[in-house]
Amino acid sequence: MSSIVPVILSGGSGSRLWPSSRALYPKQFLRLVSDKTMLQETVLRLDGLADLEAPIVVANHEHRFLVAEQLRECTEQKCKIILEPVAKNTAPAIALAALSLEADGRADDVILVLPADHVIEDVAGFQRAVESGRSSCVAGKLVTFGIVPSAPETGYGYIRRGEEVSLGVYEVGEFVEKPNLETAQVYIDSGAYFWNSGIFMFTAASYLEQLQRNEPEMVEVCRESLRNASDDLDFIRIDKDEFEQCASNSIDYAVMENTLEAVTIGLDVGWNDIGSWSALWQQLDKDGNGNVLRGDVMTRDVHNSLIISEKKLIACLGMDNFILVETDDSILLASKERVQEVKKIVEEIAELKRSEANIHRKVYRPWGFYDSIENELGFQVKRLVVYPGAQLSLQKHYHRAEHWVVVKGTAEVVNGDQELLLRVNESTYIPIGAKHQLRNPGKVQLELIEVQSGDYLGEDDIVRYEDIYGRLEVESN
Repeated sequence: MSSIVPVILSGGSGSRLWPSSRALYPKQFLRLVSDKTMLQETVLRLDGLADLEAPIVVANHEHRFLVAEQLRECTEQKCKIILEPVAKNTAPAIALAALSLEADGRADDVILVLPADHVIEDVAGFQRAVESGRSSCVAGKLVTFGIVPSAPETGYGYIRRGEEVSLGVYEVGEFVEKPNLETAQVYIDSGAYFWNSGIFMFTAASYLEQLQRNEPEMVEVCRESLRNASDDLDFIRIDKDEFEQCASNSIDYAVMENTLEAVTIGLDVGWNDIGSWSALWQQLDKDGNGNVLRGDVMTRDVHNSLIISEKKLIACLGMDNFILVETDDSILLASKERVQEVKKIVEEIAELKRSEANIHRKVYRPWGFYDSIENELGFQVKRLVVYPGAQLSLQKHYHRAEHWVVVKGTAEVVNGDQELLLRVNESTYIPIGAKHQLRNPGKVQLELIEVQSGDYLGEDDIVRYEDIYGRLEVESN
């Protein structure tokens, strides 16, 4: 029996779930439907599949430490993490995973392609469908899993199924684009259409063979990118110069719509891609008024709404069918019927070069995280949390000085020529241009307040000399 290698695609930005989802902290890393993140749920629902190998995760290089940490939290398997230097859509991402298996002499292994940000309620039913597709893959077929539709949805592409070739396995009649409402209703009434889930299954060899026929240059560029890749801690860094030459294309256009080997299997497993706040509202349990409430929320005469508070008390009165999401630095208030337009708001925020499009006030790093408490002209205040045994890089800044005050734990500090051990209520001042480093030698989290002052406080004002996380930059002056 061929082994199954999950290939988890974790490159999305999830902008429709702003302000919780940001470019540098997208929805697959959020705990939206349980106490596990969506990435972790994707990994955990594979437990129990026969002959299952460790997953390959293809991710944006900016998310690498989030991916690694969340995988460590949910599985003891040694996962391969392939880092894309630039986003090129799903066809090249899957090609990189398939080529890595080919290089390991495992081209006959079955790849199960899974987006990292889907909900599947019936895990047993999902696993049965995967098992039913295994023999088709071994026979050289490319399986796409179609979702049995529950409504005339206009936000999804559709798959028309053809003749049944084996029990529950159908030829693909055609792939169709997102329809208007009238056409979608015709599809539903016919009973011959699935939603296109973005979940696929095939051997590495079959995928590469079909991709070679349709996009030979893509295969060659991906092959060279992987050949020139470098290992970095837990990660495989794809060669940027080579990969930037790759065409951007989806697996649907590059392979599935052009092959005679495509088959489809229906999934009726409580699937949801959580593509908007209204989709999350539909997914979650509601109170007697049809509301989903999280955090410190009070309502009176409010119905069929989603209200999420992270920090503040939210009080709502006499409103129906709306979305309200509060984070540390932003608030979204929207009609439930117009949540698909949130993406346009995020685009406008990005055009204004506002940080709220990309990052939260709390920013995660491999050593811990920092929370930007105050930011004004000439100074900035942050709360730094350093995990036990972790350390920041040995670094310096050209434009800012820093003052550190320990509020919890113990800090080992390099400050110029000094080596200091600081405890609660002790502090040190780091002048502009001084080499410095921070380490937590203890068994509890180190927390300190950092006050920055200077004429430029951007995160790119940093020169690293030593870094255990492989983030060294070359000093430019």
